[in-house]
Amino acid sequence: MEESEEINEEHIDQSENNQDSLVKVTGMYKEWFLDYASYVILERAVPAIEDGFKPVQRRIMHSLKELDDGRYNKVANVVGHTMQYHPHGDASIADAMVQIGQKELLIDTQGNWGNILTGDRAAASRYIEARLSKFALEVIFSPKITEWQQSYDGRKKEPVNLPVKFPLLLAQGAEGIAVGLSTKVLPHNFIELIDASIKHLKGQGFTIFPDFATSGIIDISNYNDGIRGGKIRVRAKISQFDKNTLVINEIPYGTNTSSLIDSILKANDKGKIKIKKIEDNTAADVEILVHLPSGISPDKTIDALYAFTSCESSISPLGCIIEDNKPLFIGVTEMLKRSADLTVQLLKAELEIQLKELEEQWHFSSLERIFIENRIYRDIEEEETWEGVISAIDKGLKPFTKHLKRAVTEDDITRLTEIRIKRISKFDKDKAQQLLDTLDEKIAEVKHHLANLIDFAIAYFKNLKKTYGKGRERKSEIRVFDDIEATKVAIRNTKLYVNREEGFIGTSLKRDEYVTDCSDIDDIIVFTTDGKMMVTKVDSKTFIGKNIIHVAVFKKKDSRTTYNMVYKDGKGGASYVKRFNVTGTTRDKLYDLTAGKPNSLLLYFTANQNGEAEVVTVLLRQVGSIKKLKWDIDFADVLIKGRSSKGNIVSKYSVKRIELKEKGVSTLKPRKIWFDDVVRRLNVDGRGDVLGEFRGDDLLLIVTQKGIAKTIEPKLTTHFEEDMIVLEKWNPKKPLSAIYYDGEKERYYIKRFQIESGNKEELFISDNPKSFLELISTDWRPVAEIEFAKPRGKEAKPNQIVDIENFITIKGIKAMGNQLTSEKVKNMNALEALPFEEPKENEPKDIEVIDEENILPKQENAGAKDGDSEQPTLF
Repeated sequence: MEESEEINEEHIDQSENNQDSLVKVTGMYKEWFLDYASYVILERAVPAIEDGFKPVQRRIMHSLKELDDGRYNKVANVVGHTMQYHPHGDASIADAMVQIGQKELLIDTQGNWGNILTGDRAAASRYIEARLSKFALEVIFSPKITEWQQSYDGRKKEPVNLPVKFPLLLAQGAEGIAVGLSTKVLPHNFIELIDASIKHLKGQGFTIFPDFATSGIIDISNYNDGIRGGKIRVRAKISQFDKNTLVINEIPYGTNTSSLIDSILKANDKGKIKIKKIEDNTAADVEILVHLPSGISPDKTIDALYAFTSCESSISPLGCIIEDNKPLFIGVTEMLKRSADLTVQLLKAELEIQLKELEEQWHFSSLERIFIENRIYRDIEEEETWEGVISAIDKGLKPFTKHLKRAVTEDDITRLTEIRIKRISKFDKDKAQQLLDTLDEKIAEVKHHLANLIDFAIAYFKNLKKTYGKGRERKSEIRVFDDIEATKVAIRNTKLYVNREEGFIGTSLKRDEYVTDCSDIDDIIVFTTDGKMMVTKVDSKTFIGKNIIHVAVFKKKDSRTTYNMVYKDGKGGASYVKRFNVTGTTRDKLYDLTAGKPNSLLLYFTANQNGEAEVVTVLLRQVGSIKKLKWDIDFADVLIKGRSSKGNIVSKYSVKRIELKEKGVSTLKPRKIWFDDVVRRLNVDGRGDVLGEFRGDDLLLIVTQKGIAKTIEPKLTTHFEEDMIVLEKWNPKKPLSAIYYDGEKERYYIKRFQIESGNKEELFISDNPKSFLELISTDWRPVAEIEFAKPRGKEAKPNQIVDIENFITIKGIKAMGNQLTSEKVKNMNALEALPFEEPKENEPKDIEVIDEENILPKQENAGAKDGDSEQPTLF
């Protein structure tokens, strides 16, 4: 007790003496951190370029080789054996071994090794077994050319690198996070790697792309050779099982069925997609059934799954490897080249060792033959010392050793003395000669391989492909993903403005003229008065050129929007008329729509969404003896050609002005339009319910629950109200029938009316706050059923069937209508309408469209779709 008190007092005294002293840890931190970072980079996270293994993987393979006897070993035993070389816990070794086994290349597995498709973990290491695959035994190990080092505790020897004669790093892939850097090498296809190695050895170019065990679809457009900054997109393979069911048969790399289903359910909870339920029937192959509610578009749901769930994701590769104990960032092409070159060096080293061994065998076989045939062993009978024996044999051999490939050494003579009498007595001269001939052939073969090393390496790779390539065909389908669907569902979250005079467009010009709503991924098409055109990505502020005459959102591959224009070809030149589509452009490139002469000027311009062709009047200036100063031009008579065409001549004289005489109608055949309720948008891709075939002047009829009716142009960019209850192609002759409750008079009224004018929104029920729409029908001869409420103490009045056509005549949209009943109503139902034969519409004639842009070689990537019609621009 006294001793402990003395120690405490001494400690307190030392603390008081040192409390003012400071110890700087900057240097220690720097050294320790660098040591730690270097250790993690070199010894744990990043694979070596020589063999493609991380240290733990290399030690596992070495342990499997040491334990290999052709039979399976319990993984727990392999893990324990590996711990002789790996200074970390058994869990990390077991996990690393399971990952190697799941790739089904180097380890022959037995038992439950987990499932990469479902994400199920492997069984405990004491329950599963493993052995080296035949491929691993052939490709990975060659002790005679392996460089060895001491293990971490100095008790064992382990390989510095395994002599892997195959691009194993690219076949298996690698992923690791170290201190200050990381690596992500994606797996590639076994057969394609062999083919690429052969091409490299032949001096030919090659490209390789990832391939995943989970299959799926991949877009490698931006793979960038697997170096930093690259990206690939991976998708699940989704198909339509039936009209209300989708099936997912392949999943993207980096996901499993569990995580994929979770992401779908989350998207459904957030309202991004609509599904009824999901069934996971995955076993040996993936099968996820996605059941859709009735009326939901399967095609659009597929796009929504790609847009809002893990059915599509991006992967950013990062090629980082260890070379000469340093991290190195290289692409997969360079990795494969180095691997192929290293394979050649390893094969050369093996051949040189094999040649040396064969020559040694030939040398000793020759000595043995000389020793026995010439009975040199008898020369040692009289010798009493070892030196004398060696000297006697050496002397006896000298007359016969001229043909040998090297000098005879004392070790050679010593080996001769070890030949047994039994072998000497049974020596067969012919067999000895056959052995030497065989060795000569083998030596010649090896020398031939060394002289033709590249051909030998190519044959080696071909043999690997033939032996192990079966069943290793590409699993991931390479495809260029189409972004059109993504832009269609993009929310229009910003507004576009234009300063026509100064030539600027953008989303930040809020003091200038508003053009339209757009999304931040849209392209914008712009025309100027000097006949120039440009397509550019929407931005906060972009300069196009002064005197802008037309701005619109530009959609890809639009062959319907037609531009009509008349221009003057240079100062004092003739005037030309032309019609054209814009189906392909290079972004931010300025196009000249005139003949190219300086000071050309647009005299007339319109953009027509459905190929409308108006009639215009051309007025010339009174110059000289011109007799005809005024005439009409019908754009329907002008063929639609490419934008680079010169056009048809209007007049060689000066044009005073051009006036619009008559608005045009579409010269294109009707376009089918569908409405997809999933995103509440129109489309021309067949998703949802078909609304009909639309010409240029056709409109859509919309009725909302608020009792509002309106007709609009069927633009694909239109947004629809959430309470919309009627959407169909508008027939001006077809009446609407409505039953509504008047809040002021507290009675139900019925009315029939027609929409009197297009592009107009009107309220067709009373404007009392308590008024509401009960039933609306667009049938020609609708029938309704009234269910009456049961009065207290009395029987309910029988249901009343109302033939609306005979109940009320067609009146104006503002008319109140006729009272339907004074009784209390329980419910109203629309019954099947009475038969009516609609008048047939005239079949439109197909108008020939000459699309020169599709005839000429394609030099541009971008396209257009869904332009905006506008009033003509006159000059």
